[in-house]
Amino acid sequence: MTAILGRILIYTKKVEEMVDFYTGLFGFEAHCEEGDRLVELRHPDTEFALLLHPASKGQKEGQALIKLVFDVRDVAGFCREAEAKGIAFGPLHHADGYVFANAKDPSKNSVSVSSRVYRDDGGV
Repeated sequence: MTAILGRILIYTKKVEEMVDFYTGLFGFEAHCEEGDRLVELRHPDTEFALLLHPASKGQKEGQALIKLVFDVRDVAGFCREAEAKGIAFGPLHHADGYVFANAKDPSKNSVSVSSRVYRDDGGV
């Protein structure tokens, strides 16, 4: 029996801001069924999805020890486009043949854009 990671659920107190962030910056499309508390963010180029779930009063945002990493060929260009949309990424970091930059989403979760998979060695 195998299991394939297909979704990551993010608890948030800012569902609408999170929808705007992930649809506007990364090209996800928001889907919500009537009566469902979850918003499913699907990307048209993959099977992967993010699920947004309203956080309870006792949950503290930004405390998970995960970082969402998005594959981007031109990290500097992506960061310039994000800046034009009012979203600031930190400085560009150069590492072993690739570039990455970090930011926080509206619920203070760590997000990164990285060209790692596009390295000359195929990302291995």
